[in-house]
Amino acid sequence: MKKIELICPAGNLPSLKAAIDSGADVVYTGFNDATNARNFEGLNFTHDELREGIDYVHKRGKKVYLAVNTFPQMDTYPQWYKSVDNAVKLNADALILANLGILKYARDKYPHVNVHLSVQASSSNYESINFYKKHFAIKRVVLPRVLTVHEIKDLRAKTDVELEVFALGGLCINIEGRCYLSSFVTGASTNTEGACSPSRFVRFINTGVRGKEDSKLRITLNSVVLNELGSSETSPYPTCCKGRYTNEDGNYVYAFEEPESLNVLEIIPKIIGAGVDALKIEGRQRTKAYVTAMTKVLREAVDSYYANPDGFRVKEDWLEKTNATFEGSKPTLGCYVEK
Repeated sequence: MKKIELICPAGNLPSLKAAIDSGADVVYTGFNDATNARNFEGLNFTHDELREGIDYVHKRGKKVYLAVNTFPQMDTYPQWYKSVDNAVKLNADALILANLGILKYARDKYPHVNVHLSVQASSSNYESINFYKKHFAIKRVVLPRVLTVHEIKDLRAKTDVELEVFALGGLCINIEGRCYLSSFVTGASTNTEGACSPSRFVRFINTGVRGKEDSKLRITLNSVVLNELGSSETSPYPTCCKGRYTNEDGNYVYAFEEPESLNVLEIIPKIIGAGVDALKIEGRQRTKAYVTAMTKVLREAVDSYYANPDGFRVKEDWLEKTNATFEGSKPTLGCYVEK
């Protein structure tokens, strides 16, 4: 029986090594510029760093997938072309692409390169997936987090393109590649700059007297207040969708979504049974400790399933480790069970 791939995030060299050493089959990465959708300061790879990382991975018989999955504007496309060229020169095992123009460039110039369709392309039906296969010979699609297991199973029956799904980590309520909330507030688009709520627009402001019960931590994005936290409260990364806003009664409420984290451990048999080819952990912007812990948990869970599919059970320590490191207040199955 062919096992699904376990694909883990690598926002820097220590995380890349930690993922591989903890059981990842593949790490996914990006260059430290606007050509990838996790373009945060201090993250991602220079050309030389990625050369070292790919060498480390390949010596251990594993793979590196490299994301060039944002959308160039006007005459900025040469930078995206350069990232494609560099990824091929560095011998990345697959390019994760989203934009039609970049897909065409990669396929025309490198007809034999392995191309995956990024989640940023937001392709969630078989006609769309098969279109990308016909015109760009994609081998795999990373599905947006909007489909049920039943829908994924139906896709499997109607396309032979490999299917990759998210298993652990952040949950985006907006269809990937189609969110403009950050753009409205900051003028900087997630889809073009690669960072949702870029840090240069985020401010943390102490109000009142620190240590007093009425003191607050106010979090703003540009001029918009995303949250005000009491001394005992915590917050996820300050994005518009996870903001807590004032309602008509003057109370702070989560208008879009409660801060939750995706955790599919309990339905791994259903997801594998739907015919997916890979499980992916979100989190290139997270710590080495997070990458290590989540990779080990999912590696053990997947191996446990294949060792005894009918007797698969979620272990308590898996839940303890995932819940302890997650962003948000509670785990969720997202749309996998119901919408």
